[in-house]
Amino acid sequence: MKKSIKLATILVAGAMMLVSCGGDGFKTTDSGLQYKFEKQNKSAQQVQDGDVLVGEMTITFDTTQTFSNVGHADRILQAQKTFDGDLYEGLLMMHIGDKATFAISADTLAKYLQANQMPPYYEPGKGMKIYYEISLQDIVTKEELEEEQNNFMAEMKERQQNEPEAIETYVRENNITVKPNDKGVYVIVKKKGTGAKVAAGRTVAMNYTGRLLDGTMFDSSVESDAIQGGLQQPGRTYEPLTYVVGQMRLIPGWEESVMGMPEGTVMQVIMPSAQGYGPQGAGQMIPPYSPLVFDIEIVSVK
Repeated sequence: MKKSIKLATILVAGAMMLVSCGGDGFKTTDSGLQYKFEKQNKSAQQVQDGDVLVGEMTITFDTTQTFSNVGHADRILQAQKTFDGDLYEGLLMMHIGDKATFAISADTLAKYLQANQMPPYYEPGKGMKIYYEISLQDIVTKEELEEEQNNFMAEMKERQQNEPEAIETYVRENNITVKPNDKGVYVIVKKKGTGAKVAAGRTVAMNYTGRLLDGTMFDSSVESDAIQGGLQQPGRTYEPLTYVVGQMRLIPGWEESVMGMPEGTVMQVIMPSAQGYGPQGAGQMIPPYSPLVFDIEIVSVK
């Protein structure tokens, strides 16, 4: 099965005319890319333009390692050209089963990046190089990638279309009788507090547990809930979320629902994805177009 992990954010590219040999066993292409193969499997599938490489990679900037996924094969690079002498031509040399190292001039790369995109230890004119050590284990072809993307878009469109019905079903099955606000958010007050009210500029502390409509828990500030949901993280301190209202950006469905609520209030908020994380989703736990359910306790308002 092809790996489905997202691509690492790494520059790729090239041009392919082999000419001379460099030091340390490296050969050099016409455009200046240096390469050295440790393993070659020329009878296997070869990388083509637009393909995604699946495997292990270590990137070293001069003598400093900046990336490594050795032991955890992922989708690491896509064969797309950015500039002459970049990694593209090297990737096109590779076959499944190959292991190779490619070296790019840091000065050449710097011409195509902003100054703040280069590492702080980069010294222009010092002959620094970036080394990519790649072990290629599989290939996702350009056509397979396009099919994946088309299937993903179709799935997201279906999720978006089914979202209103999913919320209606949840509300009905949980006997929720309150009406949604004009943003489609349901605010169910289970206990009304009597303290100071949440307002801009005030420091608030709130306990919360967040779930998807199917009950899957994705986060909690309450340790007992986190344990129940299988989310307990060693070393994490479980305590109320504390922030100054208006100074920390939260999802709209949360911010608007707690505004004006007094200290001591216990509430549940059901929100459509437009008031949550929308078409992007969040991390691995919250897919795009996911309605969210939050149990919130306003612990203090100062």
